[in-house]
Amino acid sequence: MFTTIDYSSNLQEKYKQLSVQLDALVSGEPNVYANLSNASALLNQFFDRINWVGFYLMDGEELVLGPFQGLPACIRIPLGRGVCGTVAKTKKGLVVPDVNAFPGHIACDAASRSEVVVPLIKDGEVFGVLDIDSPELNRFNEEDLAGLTQIAEVLMKHIK
Repeated sequence: MFTTIDYSSNLQEKYKQLSVQLDALVSGEPNVYANLSNASALLNQFFDRINWVGFYLMDGEELVLGPFQGLPACIRIPLGRGVCGTVAKTKKGLVVPDVNAFPGHIACDAASRSEVVVPLIKDGEVFGVLDIDSPELNRFNEEDLAGLTQIAEVLMKHIK
């Protein structure tokens, strides 16, 4: 089911390989939580220098904690609040080089210094968000945002 990712390749190629692995991992499994759990575990193994990776899922007018890897996290996030709530409201991914400089940042883990969040879109509606935190400033870039957007699209094609 898994192939080895060639870590000597460029970042764009790594994300392509990761997308193939994720597609194989969740293909044929109808359970959303099983797929999100395995996706968070796969992403946790893929990334270095991170301290949290996981999902927040829409529940009415707020996001609720879903499957993740890392320390315990905030359970509910209102739309428009913090990085995750902003991404869910705008449907646009964000790279935040310094979370302390982001207005309204919600500090679930005081060790987090930077973050990347992408929306999970199904049939034009926000299903949730994929959130990855790092204890390093400037850990993520636009290439990560593009790669993770691709990962979100692969994942969402398996969500019914």
